[in-house]
This record gives sequence, C-alpha cells and structure tokens, in this order.
Amino acid sequence: MLSTVPLTLDDIRSTLTTKAFGQQIHMHQELASTNSEALRLAQAGAAHGTVVVAEQQSAGRGRRARHWYSPPGANIYCSALVRGISPSLTLSEWLSWVPLVSALAAAKAVQTTASVPLSLKWPNDLVFQERKVGGILCESTHISADTPIVVIGIGLNVNMTEESFPEDLRQTATSIHAISHQLVNRVYLLTQLLLELEQGLDKLRTHGPDRLRHAYISRCGTLGKRVRLILGDDQELLGTAEAIGLDGALQVRPFRPPSETRIPPLLDIRAADVIHLRE
Repeated sequence: MLSTVPLTLDDIRSTLTTKAFGQQIHMHQELASTNSEALRLAQAGAAHGTVVVAEQQSAGRGRRARHWYSPPGANIYCSALVRGISPSLTLSEWLSWVPLVSALAAAKAVQTTASVPLSLKWPNDLVFQERKVGGILCESTHISADTPIVVIGIGLNVNMTEESFPEDLRQTATSIHAISHQLVNRVYLLTQLLLELEQGLDKLRTHGPDRLRHAYISRCGTLGKRVRLILGDDQELLGTAEAIGLDGALQVRPFRPPSETRIPPLLDIRAADVIHLRE
C-alpha cells in the first residue's frame, strides 16, 4: 500500500465548493459501513447533503450484499444523504436514476482530478479495461410516506498498488494510481466528487434525466456488448445491450435461437448483474 496523506476534516472543508453536500460531514477512522452510518443519521434527522467518510470499513458492502474490500488510508469510502425527489419524476424514476447519475458524477470527478477516463458498466460500476475501479450502492428509506431518503454510497480504489489487492481481486479490480502511475490527492478527488454529485442531482431535479441520459450513454461501456445478465432467482438472460431507456433501464435484445426467424423484441432490464461477454 502506498503512503498517502490522511483525510482530515479541515482539509476537506477548506477545499469544498458545494452548497449542501459535505457541509455537514462526519469523518471516521474506521466504520463497519459508511452507508449504515448514513442511514442511522438519516433516521435521526440529519440534513440533506450530510456526508459520512471513513478511512477504513470493516464491513463495507456492494450490491447484493457483496463484501467491498476497504483497506485503510488509500481509497475513498463515503456516503451522502439525499432528501426529496424531483417534482417532475415519479419515485420509481428517481430511484432508478440516482445510481446512474452518481456513477456518472464519480467518473467525471476521477477524470477531472486524475485525468483517468473511466467507463460505466451498467448500472453503476466504474471500470477501466473491464477491471473495476469503483462502485455505487444506493439504499433508500422513508421517514414518512412523502419523505423519501436515498443514501448514496461510493467506493473508489484510489492509491492502491496492484500488489496490495487480495489475490482473488487482482484480475478483476484496479485503482486510479495503478492506471495513472501517479499518487492521487484524495481530498481533491473527494471534494470534486461531492461537487459533481451535487450538480448532477440538481440537474436531475430541475431538468429530468434527458441531458444526463445522453452523458451517461457516452460513457457506458455496456452498450453494444454481448452480455449475460444474472436476474432474480438466479435466472440468466443472454443478449446484446442496445440502449438506455428513458427510465434508466438497460434495453437488451435477447439472442435469437437458431430455429427462430423473427428478431426478438428489446427487453427493459431494471435490476441485474451484468457480465460483458468476450466477442
């Protein structure tokens, strides 16, 4: 692991340029999970834009309760609390788009800060040449029926060397440092991430998803790929990812059986694990 400058509240606050995100920030040396802590704070009445940051997680998690490797002092583990929804979107549309907008914000922050162009694997993995650099875990809760809250958890592999990954992750994960061969200032990356996140969600509230959809499509490495989708109940679907729907769904055309002459219709996939198949 590389020796990096610790994250401190003073450094983060002096660099922040946001209006809400990170204005209330909780910094921890170690947590089980920043998402769990942010959800606890949400239930206790924490304000919109409250952010939880940890230098290490003992029980970090990704989608489908998978473990997220979270060693100390090298990466970014943070969660942001979002209250309310866009008046122009239904709750389901809002909940569908927040993870995609968050992934787009993270990719933009990495490119701005470290000049590393990441692509997006639908719905919200950040990848470089098919190896994972970061991921998003959004969890929602309700204080009351009309007060939806989303906690956006973001994990980014920042200053890890290839050798510091566990053996079982070395072929599938990488870090910004391993790609750029430069030490990344985590304070700048974190504050840029919060700014991009705030701006992206403001655009989603004000203008709806149309502009953000085009930006997401331009970074989405899943489109055009042959994919295997792991659906609920361990069902699988093989096909080609062709588009992103207006509601953020991945539109997939199933492979045509040899005996079938008709072209299968596009299917809207709203939740699945996506595996890119080799051509």
